[in-house]
Amino acid sequence: MTRKRQTAVSCWKCFPFPGIRMIFGLKWPRSKSKGMLREGWHLIRSAHMKTVLQFLVGLLILSSVRADEAAEAILRAARVNPLGKPLVLDARLRAGEQKVPFQIAVNDGKISYVFSNPSQEILLGFGEDASTLEERRGGKAQPVSPARFDDSVRGGLLTYEDLALRFLYWKNPKLLGEEKVSGRTAFKIEIPAPPTASEYGVVRVWVDKAQGALLRIEGYDREGRLSKVFVVNSVQEIDGQGMLKQMRVERIDPATRKVALRTYLEILGKASP
Repeated sequence: MTRKRQTAVSCWKCFPFPGIRMIFGLKWPRSKSKGMLREGWHLIRSAHMKTVLQFLVGLLILSSVRADEAAEAILRAARVNPLGKPLVLDARLRAGEQKVPFQIAVNDGKISYVFSNPSQEILLGFGEDASTLEERRGGKAQPVSPARFDDSVRGGLLTYEDLALRFLYWKNPKLLGEEKVSGRTAFKIEIPAPPTASEYGVVRVWVDKAQGALLRIEGYDREGRLSKVFVVNSVQEIDGQGMLKQMRVERIDPATRKVALRTYLEILGKASP
């Protein structure tokens, strides 16, 4: 056995899934790389997030897997990451002195954002090929129309498009490399928007290499100018789950490249029964 082969075997033996060991132990021709990636994803759909990310890191060292295919796999993991065990959280949107309380509920594969005064519930679901965004008023849920995607949620900087996380499904993502974000190593991925389907022309995301969580998001307009930034300022642990504590959202003035408006999304803790 050559030195190169010994190194590869020592890497993939640590993975607990037979299918993953098979993938790491064989050299696949370029024409089969997409099928291999799909098989690997289905093998790990129910795995712990850390194992999922270990798998993706391994994919990056395979010469037969292209960077854009690795980027697609990383975004798949990021879509799964928010769906932990059922939980209801108290949260708020804060812009200066204005505070908008609401609750976030994770249940049945969906995330619900529940507001009062007036009553409103926004439901986010993650499908295989697209996210879904619905609004429930008066007990009846209906899809949020694309015409409303640019509308503000409760008067802040977050829009319905931002809540839908549609960019995680856009085609042709590119892995640009790795960077540090708040001391954490993250995959940097650039995702072009479909024509006329978004206020953004390009979105760049930084995905935590160890946990699969989104650490930073940058939205660029159709002229390539930075227009909005989302940054995770702090995290916390609730019921054994690591999650967001505070996220900063900034609207950037394209002319001056300075922050024009700022909103914070804060998770205050577990909701009372």
